[in-house]
Amino acid sequence: MGIVSINDALRLAQEADLDLVEVAPTARPPVCKLMDYGKFKYESALKARESRKNQAQTIIKEIKLRPKIDPHDYGTKKSHVERFLRQGDKVKVTIMFRGREQSRPELGFRLLQRLAGDVEELGFVESQPRQDGRNMIMVIGPHRRKSEARAERATRDAHHGERAGSRSRAASAAAPDANAGEPPVVAAGEAAETTDATAAEEVRAQPEPAPAPRPAAARSGPARVAAASKASARS
Repeated sequence: MGIVSINDALRLAQEADLDLVEVAPTARPPVCKLMDYGKFKYESALKARESRKNQAQTIIKEIKLRPKIDPHDYGTKKSHVERFLRQGDKVKVTIMFRGREQSRPELGFRLLQRLAGDVEELGFVESQPRQDGRNMIMVIGPHRRKSEARAERATRDAHHGERAGSRSRAASAAAPDANAGEPPVVAAGEAAETTDATAAEEVRAQPEPAPAPRPAAARSGPARVAAASKASARS
């Protein structure tokens, strides 16, 4: 648009329903731009978020060893180093010397070289062994970046989830066929209730017993006397 006065620029921004934004304040004359400033800020925030998401944050893990480490402990430490390298992290290996071990730095150097050879398929020696006071330090870097390791781990987890889901669906589909020829299973409590109900129905179905004849009531005193006199008259 060329060089215009500030009033004309503001009028043009109002007519276009846009904002007048100064993009180069140190230029002579200053450079301004007509834009939707709210939309510009939103798009800038999205771009910054995407760039932070794609950035790989470097994390340095540390493993400490002793020059006279036990073979089993060495295997455990080596497995930790391999796990860190698979995750895309750098590993700082520290050999700690104590007492007279400080006069034998070659022991630590040989141990570091052995470890670097054991994990050479996953990482490389980024910083050669160097003495730092009582310690000897070496840094091993991974062959692949952390973002690649994260993507591979996500793919592997998704594959495992699909396999587990297919197994559960197959088991649920096979369950009705396996139980087709079997009688229905009744829980112990339900069986007891059914037995009690059947027994009660059988009891109600049986005819009630006839009432037993009542014994004759004992005769009174005058009636007994009359009966006795009749019996003596017959005799």
